Amino acid sequence: MTTALIVIDVQQGFYDPAQPPRNNPDFEANLTTLLDAWAGPIVLVRHDSAKPESPLRPGQPGNDFLPVLDGVRSELMFTKQVNSAFHGSVDLHRWLRERGIHDLVLAGIQTNWCVETTARVGGNLGYDVTVAIDATFTFDAQGPDGETLTADQLAAATAVNLHAGGFARIARTKELV
Repeated sequence: MTTALIVIDVQQGFYDPAQPPRNNPDFEANLTTLLDAWAGPIVLVRHDSAKPESPLRPGQPGNDFLPVLDGVRSELMFTKQVNSAFHGSVDLHRWLRERGIHDLVLAGIQTNWCVETTARVGGNLGYDVTVAIDATFTFDAQGPDGETLTADQLAAATAVNLHAGGFARIARTKELV
């Protein structure tokens, strides 16, 4: 059975100096390893923010893909304006079904937002989802009570939530190549 690699929001805007501290300094190397070894279909997803202040809005340099994706031959590239890749400018669910794809590997930015949301929706739709956790990263974030969780804490919580909730398997790049 064919497995698709879905690469989510690997864009320049996440390298904006105004971003909070991030985790996983090995993200770029792990994503490159995964992409170089991948034999199945690759899907690239780009976040086109509708927020005027966002570096991810169309027409801004931050909306562009990162150089790590230069030369990647994808079978599908589309945009989205929300967290889940299943709710974008293309009906990803239909596209996958038409090709008989049931297994998904997710990588990209941000671990606890767009990657996690895509994994949850994919799991709910019946896909066998694997998150290449070391081919993702996120940022420190502040909660409603003012408490800040580190990017590492948020990534760990995502891994636990997806695993314990049965949404996705959590794997490292070396397990997938």
